[in-house]
Parts: sequence; C-alpha cells; structure tokens
Amino acid sequence: QVQLEESGGGLVQPGGSLRLSCAASGGTFSTYALGWFRQAPGKEREFVAAIAREWYRKYYSNSVKGRFTISRNNAENTVSLQMDILKPEDTAVYICAARRLGRTSDRAVEYDYWGQGTQVTVSS
Repeated sequence: QVQLEESGGGLVQPGGSLRLSCAASGGTFSTYALGWFRQAPGKEREFVAAIAREWYRKYYSNSVKGRFTISRNNAENTVSLQMDILKPEDTAVYICAARRLGRTSDRAVEYDYWGQGTQVTVSS
C-alpha cells in the first residue's frame, strides 16, 4: 500500500509562488506516474499536472501551463509542484496521486493512490 502526504500549502498573494511537495511511502515509487489534482469548494476535482516514470515526460493542464512545474525525486520518493505567477482562481485543495501504470494521465479514475491534500489560497 502506498501512502502519500502533501505539504507546502498556504496563503500567498496574487503573482506569488509556492512549492508543494508530496512524500510517498510503500510501493515502488520509481515505477509510478505521479499527478497533482486540485479541488475548489463546490467544484469537481481538476487535473493540474502529471509526470511519468520517465522524469522528462510531463503533462500540464492548459490553465497552469507555463506557470507550474512538476518534478520528481526518486531517491527521496517525492514529487513536487512549483507554482509561480499564482492567481486567485488557483485557490483549491491540492492533492497528489500515484498511478501504478507509469504513463501520465489527466483522468482521476486512473490513479490508484491519493493523499489527503493541502490548502492553497491565493488572495490579497
């Protein structure tokens, strides 16, 4: 069983930056694809970014492309999301996920393990 724990959320002003991290335990981390999703109050869970088992294969939603960067560190079993030029509409709970199949996906149903999430609030 894989356990995922996010950290790094908080309150930031528009235009600012935050870096989220997700630490994994159990399983074979290096073989998994990893993703970040977000969910705002009253809205459905939304795909943000994903990285394949091959670190150079990355996939972003159009809403964050050019502002967010996903990366992984297999030696430390972590996946990170660097978020720059944050906007109020980025406000949500950010949740990391792992997929046993090592290819990226933007579909939540294709991920096998989920963290609890960390709150990101973008407000002046």
